[in-house]
Amino acid sequence: MPLVPPRISRRRALRALVAVLAVLCALAWWLRPFGEPELTGDLTFSTGVQTGVYHRYGQLLEQALAEDMPEVRVRLETSEGSQQNLQRVADGEADFTVATADAVAKYGIDRKPGAERLRGCARLYDDYVQLVVPAGSPVQSARDLRGKRVAIGQNGSGVRLISERLLTAAGLDAARDITPVSIGIDTMPAELEAGRIDAFFWSGGLPTNAVRELSERFEIRLVQLGDLVEALQASGSPARYYRAAVMPQDAYARARNTSAVSTVAVPNLLVTRDDTDDELTEQFTRTVILSRDDIGHQVHAAQLVDLRTAIYTDPVELHEGAARYYRSVKP
Repeated sequence: MPLVPPRISRRRALRALVAVLAVLCALAWWLRPFGEPELTGDLTFSTGVQTGVYHRYGQLLEQALAEDMPEVRVRLETSEGSQQNLQRVADGEADFTVATADAVAKYGIDRKPGAERLRGCARLYDDYVQLVVPAGSPVQSARDLRGKRVAIGQNGSGVRLISERLLTAAGLDAARDITPVSIGIDTMPAELEAGRIDAFFWSGGLPTNAVRELSERFEIRLVQLGDLVEALQASGSPARYYRAAVMPQDAYARARNTSAVSTVAVPNLLVTRDDTDDELTEQFTRTVILSRDDIGHQVHAAQLVDLRTAIYTDPVELHEGAARYYRSVKP
């Protein structure tokens, strides 16, 4: 007589299934990769004026960070620019920021509070100094600005820092030889268009949307600054971060320039503080490097972020978390 297996009740079968699932879940938990716990919390990124490249870069980077660190809440804070950005990070008001290398150097030379705590995460892209005038202006160099109304940037901006140095290199005193106007790129174009200023300095990636949009509705011209490079570099320690550069003619296709424009460029650095969490800094740096192409579709300057040069954050030391990332991707 053949053996007949005992019937298993539905309740017993369900209990057995639950037990098996519990064992499988426990096994999966034990076999999971033993990585670091997922990052959580808040971080503040100090950017720049709303119409500038810093802020647009920050907006796009925020989106990339949301994908890579979904449990970290990122808050963007607009600012007047590099000098205010550094003060915020040094004071603990912000965790990360972007600032020009010359502004970082000056912050340390001036021994501002917290300067010794600043650390670098990456060298990003270069800012190009842009002197913008109406197309019919007689100004052909910064030396021709004598007696003019010139927007030189807000007090806390990197633009203010370099425009004053350029004027000095041109033999002009910003307080006496021009009428200085302390405004930023958010209002400079409208003031030039309305005739309330004769020129403005801007330092930013190419192209800067505010300048491009101005060129599409008002005839402008970019003035060469290449004749000041030698005098500028001879002016002191922070000036060693300036280099001669050329803005392509098509950087602003509607501007009334018939050829490329010689100018001055300065690198931007991604900056944090020495006590920023190593893992957070490592992940932040990774996102900055890996999001280059996606962000570069909308902010052209971001395409110039290069893994090979990103580690050179002089004049500040590289943060250990950032260094850990670069070591992990070293061939």
